[in-house]
Amino acid sequence: MKSLLGVAKFYPSALAVVMLLIGAANTAAAVVDNKIYARLPDQHVAGGVVDAKGYQSTEAELDRYLELPAAVDPAARNPADRFAFYANDYNAWTIKLIRRHYPGIETIIETGSLLRSTWKKRFVKREGRMMTLDEIEHDTLRAQYRDPRIHFAVNCASKGCPPLFHEPFEGRTLEDQLNDAPRRFINDPDRYRLDAQTLYPSKIFDWYGEDLNDNPVTYFLYYAQGDPKTHLAQQRSRLKVDYLDYDWSLNGR
Repeated sequence: MKSLLGVAKFYPSALAVVMLLIGAANTAAAVVDNKIYARLPDQHVAGGVVDAKGYQSTEAELDRYLELPAAVDPAARNPADRFAFYANDYNAWTIKLIRRHYPGIETIIETGSLLRSTWKKRFVKREGRMMTLDEIEHDTLRAQYRDPRIHFAVNCASKGCPPLFHEPFEGRTLEDQLNDAPRRFINDPDRYRLDAQTLYPSKIFDWYGEDLNDNPVTYFLYYAQGDPKTHLAQQRSRLKVDYLDYDWSLNGR
């Protein structure tokens, strides 16, 4: 809990998560067995790169996993387990969506249409109805938790996204996993550029500036390591910010 309090110091909106998790210690929760889902990244994800073609051989296992949470009421779970539930659900259904259209697409955007974007398609079977990815990310995770690390936990299957997390999110390890996700993203030299005068972060920091404190330099300083952290600290007051273009092509293409 100490590390989460540290995040809250920089990002007051994260304080809501602190209070939820503290108050959830004795909350009863229904549990989804993530063993099936845990095996899939072991086989088809390497260094955050997804082998969409390889998932074809284990798509039946993915389908079986997607059926498991259907019997679970997320509201009956404690806040940490509920966050893990929805983050895993979002990522697993995104993989399923790619599988439905692969290999006939180059980007996830192509799974949508002019009338309804990918993220507004009702294809997620949950809670007795069909949901959209936007409802999971924005109406549930962002609205309930207000934790900026959400943007490094859910994955849109594009090269511009943070890499798909290498294991299922679990309530008991959620805090460590949520800190690991932005740390891996921010310390990946392929995800940003830094020169003497300018930090070039992902477009994610522009799109979700409200969640990410409207200051990528501060966020990078919190998670960066080694020489980049030293440079950021030394040049902090003089650095400009210019966002990288977002690469929507499929992760793994």
